[in-house]
Amino acid sequence: MGVAVVTPFTEDNEVDYAALDNLVQMQLDGGTDYLCVLGTTAETPTLTVDEKRNIRKCIIKKVAGRLPIMLGVGGNSTQALVEELKTEDLQGVDAILSVVPYYNKPSQTGIYQHYKAIAAATDLPIYLYNVPGRTGVNMLPDTVVRLAEECPNIVGVKEASGNMQQIKEIIERTPDDFVVLSGDDGITYDVIRAGGNGVVSVFGNAYPREFSQMVALMAAGEYAAAEELKDCFTNVIKQLFADGNPGGIKSLLAHKSLVKNILRLPLVPVCDKVDNAILEAMNELDARIAGR
Repeated sequence: MGVAVVTPFTEDNEVDYAALDNLVQMQLDGGTDYLCVLGTTAETPTLTVDEKRNIRKCIIKKVAGRLPIMLGVGGNSTQALVEELKTEDLQGVDAILSVVPYYNKPSQTGIYQHYKAIAAATDLPIYLYNVPGRTGVNMLPDTVVRLAEECPNIVGVKEASGNMQQIKEIIERTPDDFVVLSGDDGITYDVIRAGGNGVVSVFGNAYPREFSQMVALMAAGEYAAAEELKDCFTNVIKQLFADGNPGGIKSLLAHKSLVKNILRLPLVPVCDKVDNAILEAMNELDARIAGR
């Protein structure tokens, strides 16, 4: 169970490093298996180069080798990404998560060549990131399989297409050691049950201990107990994404007094109706956890 760490902001719209430190400590204490840093949930497109570098260094220093760090390094200019991977100091980073190029809408051949170039630019393990709802193009199983077989350091995929048929095909056709991670909290149980390996979670920002427990139970083959936990989480997870990510998780974390409910434009906080629904779902979940 990996967590896609949010970027907290102050009322002056600066990065809130004190809140970030507290969030990372909660992950360390809560049984999270790895951290995904500077991904979609971190509002990375709104961060400056210096902010991204400082956030990365802050988290690596705080973690101090206790958890693996998966770093988001993605974009729609292959040449720029290759240069970044070759020149940035990535000490303390254990793997790269790189999103399918967005806006350009490359063909499957273009996607393949993009990742092949990235793989040649670094010795770090690379996880593909397929999220067609954001990128405008779906990386098909044929492309994933080709990359898995031809590029030794492409070791896994974060699959956020929401298409279970496609995810099952990837699980079935890739090498046995190729890692398939759910990119959607709501189908994590289904992906692991189908043979997937885990999740890059948004929900885990707020409930690392409980979501880690569900994933661990599945790894142990205790599916009934895991499904019981899944049912506890369903409503909160549904509300988290009702008005977009990371607006939902920022709302939930604010209700837990862990961050301020501040996002950077063009993102804004969720609407009042969803904010209230998140609070209600959170209170229900907390009561269920307390009663277990």
